[in-house]
Amino acid sequence: MPTKLTHLKGWRSAILHSIADPNDVGIEQSYEYFPDGLLVTNKDKIIALGNAEEILKNYPDLAVQHYPDSLILPGFIDTHIHYPQVDVIGSYGEQLLDWLNNYTFPAEAKFSDKEHAKKIAHIFLKELLSCGTTTALVFGTVHKTSVDAFFECSEQYNLRMICGKVMMDRNAPDNLVDTPESSYQDSKELIEKWHEKGRNLYAVTPRFAPTSSSEQLHKAGQLLREHNNLYLHTHLSENTNECDWVQSLFPEADNYLDVYNRHNLLTERSVFAHGIHLCDSEYKTLAQNGSAIAFCPTSNLFLGSGLFRLDKAEQHNVNVGLGTDVGGGTSFSMLQTINEAYKVIQLQNTRLNPFKSLYLATLGGAKSLRLEDKVGNLAVNTEADFIVLDYKATPLLDYRLSQSKSLMETLFVLMTLGDDRCVKHTIVAGEEIKIS
Repeated sequence: MPTKLTHLKGWRSAILHSIADPNDVGIEQSYEYFPDGLLVTNKDKIIALGNAEEILKNYPDLAVQHYPDSLILPGFIDTHIHYPQVDVIGSYGEQLLDWLNNYTFPAEAKFSDKEHAKKIAHIFLKELLSCGTTTALVFGTVHKTSVDAFFECSEQYNLRMICGKVMMDRNAPDNLVDTPESSYQDSKELIEKWHEKGRNLYAVTPRFAPTSSSEQLHKAGQLLREHNNLYLHTHLSENTNECDWVQSLFPEADNYLDVYNRHNLLTERSVFAHGIHLCDSEYKTLAQNGSAIAFCPTSNLFLGSGLFRLDKAEQHNVNVGLGTDVGGGTSFSMLQTINEAYKVIQLQNTRLNPFKSLYLATLGGAKSLRLEDKVGNLAVNTEADFIVLDYKATPLLDYRLSQSKSLMETLFVLMTLGDDRCVKHTIVAGEEIKIS
């Protein structure tokens, strides 16, 4: 009987989670909602979910944390973010290529110092957790030490994090380039040390096509072939000048995505950030390979890159998750990212339903990362990563929600007015994380 388990905890509140893509099954079939719900965990796993009164019959002695005026959601999933760019978030006045040269590269040069990398990793992870993000796909720098430092910090929090060393052998400052062979060897050592150790996972990470030679991209493909379940994490078609540059560097390629495809970098665990300026054949190729796009609205707006075509991705059945893309993105908060995503879609004369937004920030991200059996919703036997949102986090939110007439309206208000102040508690692997 469940009551014989010795590490049981109960979490009682309104509970909501996605169970499918609204685009596939319709809005009403895409989620489960329990106005008075109970989540039961045993160590790091969810073992029961449903209406509180019904579940409590099976667990008469359960210790329950009760959260009135709150909403339990799965932990958010960020499918594209740069931890070394904490120092340059909110930097003024550039588009992508100048942003890299004037802000990103000088900041990343400091990560040859492991103590600096550890300091920034702690700041970065605390910000993610304070915003309710419990899983992320993360860029390191070209320095091997940057990834060691990141995973050491992530391990302390027992987070499910994916990270990789940047591979970059050209078109970058001398102090930030490696070679095809050194990038292969450094990545291989990091994979053997960290991939699938605890909750850590590794992503082969060429920065983007312009900063990797064909030889280096072939080495990235070699790493994917030699190890099981690795991720491929890079950028794709973020900026029109970038796209033109790629075409000049790889004239034999049919398009930007074809550069990666020719080097065998499209897999079911390949995630391409942005994907704004794609043609139909690129969407089709992504779908055929099971690869995903990270939709990064705050950075796309901040850097003036363009508007992501979610409708095109849906039309071609391409997996999509949300990314904050800090530091080009201006907030660690997935609620704020959803807010900006809504505006991006509005600018294209359509609407982003809040239940679709919830999906993109949770289960859609998990599916993009092929982790939907572990995280992204609150199904029984998944990992106990979830958050508690406070309906009274701010006076305005409290007042506005008091006027709400439906769950859809409540969710939309949270996603429009909410930010890190809404996140009352973040629970990772069944344990509440105290952020100090």
